Amino acid sequence: MHSLRKLTLVGAGPGDPDLITLKGIRALKAAAVVLYDALVHPDLLGYAPLAEHIFVGKRKGCYAYQQDQINELIVNRANSHGHVVRLKGGDPFVFGRGSEEVEYAVRHGLEVTVIPGISSCIAVPSGQHIPVTKRGVSKSFWVITGTTSKHELCRDIALAARSSATVVILMGMAKLKEIVGTFSREGKSDQPVAVIQNGTLANEKVGTGTIGTILEVVEQEQLSNPAIIVIGEVVNHRDQLLRLQQEYNSEILV
Repeated sequence: MHSLRKLTLVGAGPGDPDLITLKGIRALKAAAVVLYDALVHPDLLGYAPLAEHIFVGKRKGCYAYQQDQINELIVNRANSHGHVVRLKGGDPFVFGRGSEEVEYAVRHGLEVTVIPGISSCIAVPSGQHIPVTKRGVSKSFWVITGTTSKHELCRDIALAARSSATVVILMGMAKLKEIVGTFSREGKSDQPVAVIQNGTLANEKVGTGTIGTILEVVEQEQLSNPAIIVIGEVVNHRDQLLRLQQEYNSEILV
C-alpha cells in the first residue's frame, strides 16, 4: 500500500481549458493518476504528462465505468499509486456526483481535498453575454438538471416555471419538448430562451428564441448536447448588447 493515499477532486471548468483554476493545475502536476470525464478538455491532461490517465466518463449514454466502479477505482489507485486526481467538468459538486466519491474515499481512509471549478451554469451564459441575474429584471436563478437518474423530467422544472427567476437547465436537451410544454402551461410562451452548445469552446453554437419558438430554432440551428438551456428575461440582454454594438460600429463607419 502506498504511503500517500490521497484524492483531489478538481473542477475542470466549463470547457475552455484556460478556465481551470491555478490550484487545479497544481494538483494535476502533482498527480500519479488522473481519472477524467467526457466533458474535460483533453489539453488539461497535458498538465499531468507522467500520470496514468483513465477515462471514466460517459458518451451518448454509454458508461466507461459505473459510479460504484469509479469509487472503487479511486481507492484502488490511491492504494497502489498514491495521489489520485478526479477531474470533473464544471464544478465537481454541481450535478457531478463529487460528494459520493468524496464520501467513499473518506470511508476508505483517503486524505481528501476538493478544488472548486467554474460551473458551466454561470460561465456558459456569461460567455454569451447573458447574466443570470440583472437589476430590475431577475433577482435570483435556479440551476436544475433536466433529466433525473431515472431518465425522467425533473419535477423542480414545474416549480421553476411558476417563478420569476432565471432558469438554467443542464442536461435538458433530451427533455426540451417537455420543458417547453411545462413553461407553456404556465403562460410563459413569450419567455426568452437561449440554448448554448459547447459553451466556452471554439465550436460553440447558440440559438435564441422564446418558449414558443425554441424547438424550431434548435432544429434550424442543429443544436444538440452538450448544451445548456437558459430561460428568462435576462436572455434579452444579449440581443440588446449586440444591437448596441452594431449601432456603435455603424456610427464609426459613418
